[in-house]
Amino acid sequence: MTRKLALVGLAAALLAGCATKPPAGPKVLPPEAVEAKPALTPRLAQAADYLTTMAGLQDRLYQVAAPLLIQNAELCKSHSRNLLGFTAKNRFSYPGEYNEAAHVAFGMGDQLQVTGVLNGSGAARAGLRRGDGLVAAEGKPLPTGPNASTLAGAVFGPLVSSKATINMTIARDGAQRQLPVPVTRACGFAIELGNSDNINSYADGNRILVTRGMLAFAPSNDELAYVLASGMAHNLLGHAQSMRQTGTLGSMIDNLVSVRPDLSLLIGSGGIKAMSADADAAAEHLAIYLLARASYKIDGADDFWKRLAAAYPATVMNGYVANHPNTQARLNAITKAQAEVKSKQAARQPLVP
Repeated sequence: MTRKLALVGLAAALLAGCATKPPAGPKVLPPEAVEAKPALTPRLAQAADYLTTMAGLQDRLYQVAAPLLIQNAELCKSHSRNLLGFTAKNRFSYPGEYNEAAHVAFGMGDQLQVTGVLNGSGAARAGLRRGDGLVAAEGKPLPTGPNASTLAGAVFGPLVSSKATINMTIARDGAQRQLPVPVTRACGFAIELGNSDNINSYADGNRILVTRGMLAFAPSNDELAYVLASGMAHNLLGHAQSMRQTGTLGSMIDNLVSVRPDLSLLIGSGGIKAMSADADAAAEHLAIYLLARASYKIDGADDFWKRLAAAYPATVMNGYVANHPNTQARLNAITKAQAEVKSKQAARQPLVP
């Protein structure tokens, strides 16, 4: 739903704050630091409602993704990272009238504020909240304004790679406070919301995008976890790269995270090649392990994919099954992996494929 931001936090992009050195203790922010909200026109109100709805969907994605990313750091190997466990944006993260709508909907100004905190992360344990303003990290003032996300990424990158805990200065309820945020080891995949009603999910090797339509089709958290785990597995197995589809899938994700995506790209296949039966089977086998390690129900995975294939078969262009048409091979792999996982759980063996 938003433009791409600098990748630092667990899931998507991150962070910025204030341009002055933070004080040693809490301090009430001056009235002039609070930006006046723009006049609320019907168009602006509609845009604000839209952003609020999309933010709720993105939050659901983050919360379902959190245990998958955190509990599978061991299996992610070269894809695991030290991350902060939260995302943040400012009003410049949104184009056009959505810039002002972000101010109306979320109170966003030049300073980046936390938009999502992942359950189980160091940020969650530290008590970071949605809406907290980001002022400084390890005493270094964080940038504000149009390029705050990118510039803040440059500040956080060295800190995340070298420290177990980052001392943050945040703004909350008109005051500044210090908050030590432990770094989280997790799979370093960005989780994105796709601004489209087609029933699909895309994985480009570094990101997993789930469309608004897929979120509606998967109403339970376990069902959404099946979709995310499958995308993670494809990324871990390098399928986008092996099929030489990284650029095509990346372009599709870049398009669909926009507030105004080009829906003409969803006509036909969108240039995306259908996944092979072997690749799909391998991904579903690994996905069951990812789900079990994250304490999601694995027994319902086969029923979910059967339901999707029946409702939106491969003949429905630009749907998930069109890109992953080998339903029976995937179901066979799921059944095999379910039996393996249950056997290892009964024997109290590590859940490693």
